Amino acid sequence: MEHTSNATHRWRFCRLGGFDQVRLERAEDLQHLMELDQKLWAALSCPVNGLEFDSRTLAMLDSDSDGRVRVQEVLAAVNWICSVLNSLDSVMAGSSELPLQAIDDSNPEGQQLLASARQLLTYLGKSEADRITIEDVADTSLLLHDSAFNGDGIISTHSAEDEETRTLIEEIMTCVGSDEDRSGLPGISRERIDLFFESARLYTEWWAKATSNPAVLPFGETTTDVAAVFSSLKNKIDDFFVRCSLAAFDAKAEEPLNPSIVTYEAIAGQDLHGATEELERFPLAHIQAGRALPLKEGLNPAWAGPMKQFVKMIVAPSFGSLEQLDEDQWQQIKANFAAYEAWSAEKSGVEVEPLGLERIQTILQSSQRERLEELIQRDLELTEQVDTIVKVEKLVHFNRDLYRLLNNFVAFRDFYAQGRKAIFQSGTLFIDGRACELCVRVASIDTHSPLASLSRTYLAYCNCKRRNSSEAMIIAAAFTGGDSDNLMVGRNGVFYDAKGDDWDATIVKIIDHPISVSQAFWSPYKRIGRMIGEQLEKFAAAKDKAVDSGTSAGIADVGNKAAAGAKPAPPFDVGKFAGIFAAIGLALGAIGTAVAAIIGGFMGLSVWQMPLAFGGIILVISGPSMLIAFLKLRQRNLGPILDANGWAVNTKARINIPFGATLTKMAELPKGAERTLVDPFAEKKPHWKRWVFLLILLTVLGFAWNKGYIQQISQKITARIAGQTSNGQTQPAPEPSQEQKPEPAAK
Repeated sequence: MEHTSNATHRWRFCRLGGFDQVRLERAEDLQHLMELDQKLWAALSCPVNGLEFDSRTLAMLDSDSDGRVRVQEVLAAVNWICSVLNSLDSVMAGSSELPLQAIDDSNPEGQQLLASARQLLTYLGKSEADRITIEDVADTSLLLHDSAFNGDGIISTHSAEDEETRTLIEEIMTCVGSDEDRSGLPGISRERIDLFFESARLYTEWWAKATSNPAVLPFGETTTDVAAVFSSLKNKIDDFFVRCSLAAFDAKAEEPLNPSIVTYEAIAGQDLHGATEELERFPLAHIQAGRALPLKEGLNPAWAGPMKQFVKMIVAPSFGSLEQLDEDQWQQIKANFAAYEAWSAEKSGVEVEPLGLERIQTILQSSQRERLEELIQRDLELTEQVDTIVKVEKLVHFNRDLYRLLNNFVAFRDFYAQGRKAIFQSGTLFIDGRACELCVRVASIDTHSPLASLSRTYLAYCNCKRRNSSEAMIIAAAFTGGDSDNLMVGRNGVFYDAKGDDWDATIVKIIDHPISVSQAFWSPYKRIGRMIGEQLEKFAAAKDKAVDSGTSAGIADVGNKAAAGAKPAPPFDVGKFAGIFAAIGLALGAIGTAVAAIIGGFMGLSVWQMPLAFGGIILVISGPSMLIAFLKLRQRNLGPILDANGWAVNTKARINIPFGATLTKMAELPKGAERTLVDPFAEKKPHWKRWVFLLILLTVLGFAWNKGYIQQISQKITARIAGQTSNGQTQPAPEPSQEQKPEPAAK
């Protein structure tokens, strides 16, 4: 639902993270929060898991238990706490102690809360206390656990006053399940009791049909066991007689209806003791037209045991001692069980069947149902009193945590304020000489990373494990400072959670985005360096391979020549090598001309133009990557990172360059620390590099002197100095000397 702001309350906003955030700094702000337009809220919902926030408070806020806290639930909590407190000072302070005088006893609900709070303190031996704390309500569940009745309409074995009732409660939970009461113990509700006794009634009525009809139980009390044997063999015996009938119909079918020799050969090499499934698929006995079923000899070994029980429990009582069973006798046996099968199909009340008919009849004939109803009623009489105690716990939790939630839900003040941590910041990751403070818990990397990549933020997913423990979690750490040169999958670090516990962290996935402008400045040169290095490595590897191949070929060639007789070496081709040297000289000349042109153009510039030219060259190389990085860094957004975790962020929470620098701390030496720059293990620089540099420098200076560039620069500097030291009078320009005058052009 959308609300428009009321002009009677003057809201105050501040600009943080690129959007306007409401400042909830006065009690009046909370009292009028219902009037604040939801379009101005920083978030519209958040999950109840994966946050550095009291889970009990989140469960209380989540009134519909859907795993998310929404705007209407936050507003309901704020409105309720404003209605039962006459002062919000402790709420704004986030205090874990609630003064009893802050409870508004001018309304019935406030009076009940105050009375329940005093009763709770009295039970804890603090009857003189003038405030109730989080610690006082932390053991509310234990208080309810010790109580036989807790007002939730669920009774447990702890509620029973005698062994008979306690046994019945356990039997009901076994048959129809249980409910968890407020104390956390399993118990039964009125619905469970009704289900149990209804099932018991249906079960006894179903058994009454059997006892009133002798045809249903042809074997008396043992009919159930006998029927189980009959059911296990019914399909197999039917299969035997159908096969024999088919063989009588067509004599050619007899051989295929019996197992073939190929089938026996397939199982001959197996351990037939373990080949039960293969043998069970064979017929009960050899198939022959019009044959009766043998009961003692010639039976399939896999069915010998069940057939023995069949003869003993069904055939012998029905027909006496038989050697075989014909099809008519089998049909008579099936007819004897027809009524039983129809009765079994109508079975009702199966939930209570494990108790047995005798126990069920005993329960129904007793008055124990009335006893259970009395216990339920006694429990419900305490509903209002216990509910009020639960509300006291809720009030104390909201007193401590609600204001903090508002500053991480209505606004993201805790995230942008220095020295505070937002409820979604799970800790700090130390890795690669830096500390990353924007770390969020992640349930699944595959689910989180696609949306989180839209944040334009460099993210490293880490598996975190506790030493000597099975605890594990996944975090996504945002890198907003430094560079990514040494960040790679498999790199290890240490993660400290909000409690200060340390975890071993290993990078398992990286979402690559620019980290800083300085990284973008050096990236072209690093890429060029890596490319040159790779090419040099490839060139060296190729040359090494060529040398190895040439050496092997040379050795083989020498061996071949020694075997075939040495041939005279070809004469030295002077023309061929002269052409090669001429080509090399031409290439070096072209390179020298290009270098001379570049140096000549640079030296032809004025002194003040040279730094600009140098800066322009650098700008051409690094400018594009710096510009792209700058634009992407301005687009960094917290929203996709949180949305991927189940949040509904309602604004563009920017992570600009200055703020990003506060989220990732780089390693710095302490103030006043002494530093020695002499490294005894530093690599020794070879002297040849210095001589090469001096040689190049002298070559450049000689070239510049030969072309007159140095003389021109000297004249310009002398003229400028002379102009500065003059007395301000304008002096005519000196006539050029005969040597300096240009020669007339040749006609």
